[in-house]
Amino acid sequence: MPAAQLSASRDAAVAVLGSFREVAYDEPAPAGVLRRMARSRQRHLRERSRAEHPSARAGEPESPVAEEFVTVLLLQIAPAAAVTALNCGRPWPYRLHPPDGPPGPVRPADLRPQSCGALGPGELLVLHTRGAEDARDRQGRFFPLRRVMDSLVREPALTPARLVAGVHAALLRHTRGRLADDVALLVLRNDRAR
Repeated sequence: MPAAQLSASRDAAVAVLGSFREVAYDEPAPAGVLRRMARSRQRHLRERSRAEHPSARAGEPESPVAEEFVTVLLLQIAPAAAVTALNCGRPWPYRLHPPDGPPGPVRPADLRPQSCGALGPGELLVLHTRGAEDARDRQGRFFPLRRVMDSLVREPALTPARLVAGVHAALLRHTRGRLADDVALLVLRNDRAR
C-alpha cells in the first residue's frame, strides 16, 4: 500500500475510533451510535478534503478522500450476556460452544440491529477480519476458519489466547507463512459460572 494511502487509512481509523469512544457514552443503542459515527465520519472527510484541496473550499470538495470507506461491526453485550450486533460490511463473528453446548452461528443478514442470542457460560465469541477467511494456500483454497475453530474448541481447558494461537498457527501452515492481507482475531469468553 502506498504511504499516502496508509496514512489516510490510519487517519480514518483514528477518526472512527475517536468518534466511537465519544458517542458510546451517550448512546445506549447500537443504531444511535452508528448514526452519530457516520455523521462524524462525513464531517471528518469534508474537513480533510478542504484541507487537502483549498481550491474546493467554496462548495463540497471533490477529492479522492471522498472515496474512502470504513467498515464497522458494533456489538452490545448486555449484563445477561445477550448479544446485539449491527454490521456494516464486516465478517460476522462466530459463536463457539464448549463440547456439551448447542450449535449456533451468529449470522444475521440485515443492517438493523440484530439479536444474536445470549453468550452462554463458557461460550466464545470470535471476531475476525476478512483476511482470516480469505487467506489462500498455494492451490488457491480458502482457509477453513470455521473448521479449524470447531476442532480447537474440543480441546480441554481452551482459553481465548489458546484459540487465537491455534488459529494463527493453522493459518500460517495453510499459507506457508505468506499472508496476503491483514488478519486480526478477537475472542471473548463468558466466564460466568454455569
